[in-house]
Amino acid sequence: MAQEDKKQPAAVLNHIAVYVTDLKLATDFYESVFNLPQIPEPFHDGKHTWFSLGSAGQLHLIQGAKSKEIHDKNEHLCFSVTSIDDFIIKLKTKNIAFENWPGAEGAVTLRIDGVKQIYFRDPDGHWLEVNNDR
Repeated sequence: MAQEDKKQPAAVLNHIAVYVTDLKLATDFYESVFNLPQIPEPFHDGKHTWFSLGSAGQLHLIQGAKSKEIHDKNEHLCFSVTSIDDFIIKLKTKNIAFENWPGAEGAVTLRIDGVKQIYFRDPDGHWLEVNNDR
Protein backbone atom coordinates (compact mmCIF):
# COMPACT_ATOMS: atom_id res chain seq x y z
CA MET A 1 0.00 0.00 0.00
CA ALA A 2 2.82 2.42 0.83
CA GLN A 3 4.35 1.89 -2.61
CA GLU A 4 1.07 2.91 -4.28
CA ASP A 5 1.08 6.20 -2.36
CA LYS A 6 4.54 7.14 -3.65
CA LYS A 7 4.31 9.80 -6.35
CA GLN A 8 6.19 9.03 -9.50
CA PRO A 9 8.17 11.89 -11.04
CA ALA A 10 6.42 13.74 -13.84
CA ALA A 11 7.21 12.62 -17.36
CA VAL A 12 9.42 14.97 -19.37
CA LEU A 13 9.19 15.77 -23.05
CA ASN A 14 11.74 13.80 -25.06
CA HIS A 15 11.01 14.89 -28.62
CA ILE A 16 8.46 16.22 -31.06
CA ALA A 17 8.24 14.46 -34.43
CA VAL A 18 7.17 16.36 -37.54
CA TYR A 19 6.33 14.37 -40.68
CA VAL A 20 7.57 16.16 -43.81
CA THR A 21 7.39 15.72 -47.58
CA ASP A 22 10.89 17.05 -48.37
CA LEU A 23 13.48 16.41 -45.65
CA LYS A 24 16.15 18.70 -47.10
CA LEU A 25 13.73 21.60 -47.50
CA ALA A 26 12.36 21.13 -43.98
CA THR A 27 15.84 20.71 -42.49
CA ASP A 28 17.10 23.88 -44.17
CA PHE A 29 13.98 25.75 -43.02
CA TYR A 30 14.17 24.81 -39.32
CA GLU A 31 17.94 25.22 -39.22
CA SER A 32 17.99 28.65 -40.86
CA VAL A 33 14.82 30.13 -39.35
CA PHE A 34 15.36 28.96 -35.77
CA ASN A 35 19.15 28.44 -35.70
CA LEU A 36 18.60 24.95 -34.31
CA PRO A 37 21.71 22.78 -33.93
CA GLN A 38 21.54 19.39 -35.60
CA ILE A 39 22.34 16.40 -33.44
CA PRO A 40 23.27 12.86 -34.46
CA GLU A 41 20.39 10.54 -35.27
CA PRO A 42 20.87 6.78 -35.03
CA PHE A 43 19.18 5.66 -38.26
CA HIS A 44 21.52 7.13 -40.90
CA ASP A 45 18.91 6.32 -43.53
CA GLY A 46 18.47 9.78 -45.05
CA LYS A 47 14.92 10.00 -43.70
CA HIS A 48 15.56 11.76 -40.40
CA THR A 49 16.99 15.03 -39.13
CA TRP A 50 17.22 15.62 -35.42
CA PHE A 51 17.64 19.00 -33.75
CA SER A 52 18.34 19.90 -30.15
CA LEU A 53 15.75 22.07 -28.43
CA GLY A 54 17.98 22.46 -25.38
CA SER A 55 16.39 21.40 -22.11
CA ALA A 56 12.99 21.19 -23.86
CA GLY A 57 14.06 18.04 -25.74
CA GLN A 58 14.48 17.42 -29.43
CA LEU A 59 12.75 18.07 -32.74
CA HIS A 60 12.74 15.13 -35.15
CA LEU A 61 11.93 15.72 -38.81
CA ILE A 62 10.86 12.54 -40.58
CA GLN A 63 10.71 12.18 -44.37
CA GLY A 64 7.69 10.35 -45.72
CA ALA A 65 4.58 12.52 -45.73
CA LYS A 66 2.85 11.93 -49.07
CA SER A 67 1.39 15.42 -49.39
CA LYS A 68 1.02 18.69 -47.57
CA GLU A 69 -2.04 18.79 -45.35
CA ILE A 70 -4.11 21.64 -44.02
CA HIS A 71 -3.33 22.02 -40.34
CA ASP A 72 -5.35 23.94 -37.78
CA LYS A 73 -3.52 26.88 -36.19
CA ASN A 74 -4.47 25.56 -32.76
CA GLU A 75 -2.06 22.69 -33.40
CA HIS A 76 1.32 24.39 -33.52
CA LEU A 77 4.88 24.35 -32.26
CA CYS A 78 5.98 27.42 -30.35
CA PHE A 79 9.46 28.88 -30.12
CA SER A 80 10.47 31.82 -27.91
CA VAL A 81 12.99 34.43 -29.03
CA THR A 82 14.60 37.32 -27.20
CA SER A 83 13.41 39.90 -29.76
CA ILE A 84 10.25 39.39 -31.77
CA ASP A 85 11.12 42.51 -33.80
CA ASP A 86 14.50 41.08 -34.85
CA PHE A 87 12.83 37.76 -35.67
CA ILE A 88 10.24 39.50 -37.86
CA ILE A 89 13.07 41.20 -39.78
CA LYS A 90 14.61 37.76 -40.33
CA LEU A 91 11.31 36.38 -41.65
CA LYS A 92 10.93 39.33 -44.00
CA THR A 93 14.43 38.83 -45.42
CA LYS A 94 13.49 35.19 -46.08
CA ASN A 95 10.11 36.21 -47.62
CA ILE A 96 8.21 34.18 -45.02
CA ALA A 97 4.73 35.57 -44.46
CA PHE A 98 3.45 35.76 -40.88
CA GLU A 99 0.23 36.78 -39.20
CA ASN A 100 -1.35 37.38 -35.84
CA TRP A 101 -3.72 34.94 -34.13
CA PRO A 102 -6.87 36.22 -35.92
CA GLY A 103 -5.04 35.95 -39.26
CA ALA A 104 -4.16 39.54 -40.15
CA GLU A 105 -1.10 39.33 -42.41
CA GLY A 106 2.03 41.00 -41.09
CA ALA A 107 0.42 41.72 -37.71
CA VAL A 108 1.52 40.81 -34.19
CA THR A 109 -0.74 39.55 -31.39
CA LEU A 110 -0.23 41.24 -28.03
CA ARG A 111 -1.49 38.91 -25.33
CA ILE A 112 -3.08 40.27 -22.16
CA ASP A 113 0.11 39.35 -20.26
CA GLY A 114 2.28 41.45 -22.58
CA VAL A 115 3.73 38.60 -24.66
CA LYS A 116 3.93 39.29 -28.40
CA GLN A 117 3.17 36.43 -30.81
CA ILE A 118 3.27 35.76 -34.53
CA TYR A 119 2.25 32.70 -36.54
CA PHE A 120 3.50 31.27 -39.82
CA ARG A 121 3.79 27.92 -41.58
CA ASP A 122 6.71 25.65 -42.33
CA PRO A 123 7.16 24.28 -45.89
CA ASP A 124 4.67 21.46 -45.13
CA GLY A 125 2.02 23.78 -43.74
CA HIS A 126 2.61 23.03 -40.05
CA TRP A 127 1.78 26.11 -37.96
CA LEU A 128 4.53 27.69 -35.91
CA GLU A 129 4.24 30.33 -33.24
CA VAL A 130 7.09 32.58 -32.23
CA ASN A 131 6.81 34.73 -29.13
CA ASN A 132 8.92 36.89 -26.89
CA ASP A 133 7.88 34.99 -23.77
CA ARG A 134 9.16 37.15 -20.96
